Amino acid sequence: MEFRNERTWQNAADLGKTEDFHLNYEAAVGKVRAAFGDKHPIIIDGKEVWSKATFPDTSPADTSLVLGHFQKGTRSHAKQAIKAARAAFPGWSATPYLERVRTIQRAADRISERKYAYAALLSFENGKNRYEAVADIDEAADLLRWYATEMIRNQGYEHTMGQFLPGESARAMLKPYGVWAVVAPFNFPFAIAAGMSTGALIAGNTVVFKPASDTPYIGLKLCELLHEAGLPPGVFNYVTGPGATVGQELVDNEGVDGFVFTGSRTVGLAAFKTFTRERPKPIITEMGGKNPTIVTASADLEKAAIGVTRAAFGYGGQKCSACSRVLVDRTVKDAFLERLVLETQKLKVGDPTQRDVYLGPVINDAAVATYEKAIAEIRRSNGKIVFGGKADPKVGHFVDPTIVGGLPRNHRINKEELFVPILSVIEVNGLEDAIQVANDVDYGLTAGIFSREPGELRRFFSEVEAGVLYANRAAGATTGAVVGVQPFGGWKMSGTSGKSAGGHYYLPQFMREQSQSEYAS
Repeated sequence: MEFRNERTWQNAADLGKTEDFHLNYEAAVGKVRAAFGDKHPIIIDGKEVWSKATFPDTSPADTSLVLGHFQKGTRSHAKQAIKAARAAFPGWSATPYLERVRTIQRAADRISERKYAYAALLSFENGKNRYEAVADIDEAADLLRWYATEMIRNQGYEHTMGQFLPGESARAMLKPYGVWAVVAPFNFPFAIAAGMSTGALIAGNTVVFKPASDTPYIGLKLCELLHEAGLPPGVFNYVTGPGATVGQELVDNEGVDGFVFTGSRTVGLAAFKTFTRERPKPIITEMGGKNPTIVTASADLEKAAIGVTRAAFGYGGQKCSACSRVLVDRTVKDAFLERLVLETQKLKVGDPTQRDVYLGPVINDAAVATYEKAIAEIRRSNGKIVFGGKADPKVGHFVDPTIVGGLPRNHRINKEELFVPILSVIEVNGLEDAIQVANDVDYGLTAGIFSREPGELRRFFSEVEAGVLYANRAAGATTGAVVGVQPFGGWKMSGTSGKSAGGHYYLPQFMREQSQSEYAS
């Protein structure tokens, strides 16, 4: 089976059918809007479950728009889901791997068929513009198909081993652990949720899935399509609710055998410590980044300005891979900064369902507060607001894409992940200085460079401490990893496993090895 990326927008552009892309998306916007306001259940063991309390899912672009009402799950619901997943594990793990693969492939096909409807819902729920929303859905389909391909390529991860004694027959295989908790983020609530869940499911594990409380609706769609594709009851359970209750139960409960999480460093580290406290258990976390782009004296400044702008402000800086620091050689700093501001000025902020809008809202009130606190701190520190610096949260959670300069290298803004559209410009003295600054943070997720010197590129690839590196990438200096092209995972505080999603080494993390030896009787 040959793997191919979905490439919806790129294919439309290549074939001269971009207007079809827009019309399909816009038709889907009207259809999904008609379904807003309904109540939605938790799904445990294939059955609807209703809690005593609900919470509204509102659009960050228009907080008066209620997309739906979702169940405020409790620890009891999480326990119920874990019990169902454990009961379903023997049957699912014994299912031949090719049958599990076919189920996942059917789910991928359904994603492809419904991509515009899912993308339109995503724009309403987490504020992505149409291009980013469709790309999120495409990535989900890609991840399902990639992992299906990997399972087939590795023949279910079973190998015949050597012989040491006469009559000896030995083999080694990877087997599933049991029940996995999957806790997804708001920023890629379909792609990352689907990828993490598929990693567990296709390996033969069962899943209890908790979506981010800001994006429960698209998580429900994932649950529905997996069941439509043929997952037996109890194999995938969907539980909405607060992290303090549902999420904490998934971390604390001894019935959970593995934990996979994408989100903040604080939550990820707390989960890591608690989950492995009593006994060794697998936990896979991706915990963000403080991603730099280096612009050298030899760089193509036009290309660099475009690539940095897209990486810093795509989806409002709310990507784990967003460029939040640009390290510019002092000899080209002024010329680069001028181009960077010109590119940023082109970005329209507003309703993400509109065709010409690049930057929608940040996700919630807390993100606006983070932005405003950072801007105030920058001003107090005598930093310079080069562009932006204002919030306008009257209707939705809107803030300006913002460029700042003049902050000390060790300033908090240059060290901590903010997850809002603030880009700090740092002057450096040559490549050696730039690499030192790039590495002088706790994180190591992505990094980029713009340079025309092959020797500088070799040194960048050799010395920068991050899991995903790009050179001269105008499409996004630090962002836009593609499944099967750029495996995505972090070093240092950006992740705990050192193995990357969408790559060759991801699936084995959801399994453990067993050797089986048989002798002539």
